[in-house]
Amino acid sequence: LMNVQFAVQDNRVYLLEVNPRASRTAPFVSKSVGVPLAKLATWAMLGKAVPVDTLPDPTRLPHVSVKESVFPFHRFPNVDTLLGPEMKSTGEVMGIDQTFPVAFAKASAAAGTVLPREGCVFLSVHDRDKPFVTEIGRLLADSDFRLIATRGTAAWLNEQGIDATPINKVRDGHPHIVDAIRNGEVQLVINTPTGYGAKRDSYSIRRSALEHQIPYFTTIEAARAAALAIQELQRSSWRVRPIQEWHAGITTGESA
Repeated sequence: LMNVQFAVQDNRVYLLEVNPRASRTAPFVSKSVGVPLAKLATWAMLGKAVPVDTLPDPTRLPHVSVKESVFPFHRFPNVDTLLGPEMKSTGEVMGIDQTFPVAFAKASAAAGTVLPREGCVFLSVHDRDKPFVTEIGRLLADSDFRLIATRGTAAWLNEQGIDATPINKVRDGHPHIVDAIRNGEVQLVINTPTGYGAKRDSYSIRRSALEHQIPYFTTIEAARAAALAIQELQRSSWRVRPIQEWHAGITTGESA
């Protein structure tokens, strides 16, 4: 087993490092597919035959597994919750379901982020994310959420036929978005700043959301996953079952 770390930027793939050891991904994949990868790797190193023909096809799994990182931000006052290349997580959790949205919701809940099923969403995205926030805004609006946004994001959503009410940034004066968060008027925060100035200006938004235990997402990909999960959860609640049942579904080729 080897741990390979990649980074992707502007459609270019960078190889950061290769470590001759297993990583936390190994037990995640093992639990996802029901195969003890560490044991098989040990057999291979000892020269024993590995039953490759009996391994499941990872492209034909009847379920989806999502790994979510756990962060200790609430234990450290004034620490920014934005992520970068350095390690900040202190653990990982896993969610499994027949669909990606519900698996994502389960993983988020296990990590301490319970997605709301109603209420108000605040959106503030970088210009390059605005073409993608249209789908997110529409998903949330169709789920009967009220949308508030910074002026630029609100203008963009309104141009796309999505009702969004503008709200002041902190620097624009009261009443602003942090006031709304502290008053319990916001149930979800989507904030994708880029650049030092934007990250600095939106720091108080992220900290306020964390302090008031409001789910927040700082990437457009995670925001879209959350919007899809919320819509799915409104239709029906998830079911919890032992991991052995999911593995049995792999063996039979049927959904658990």
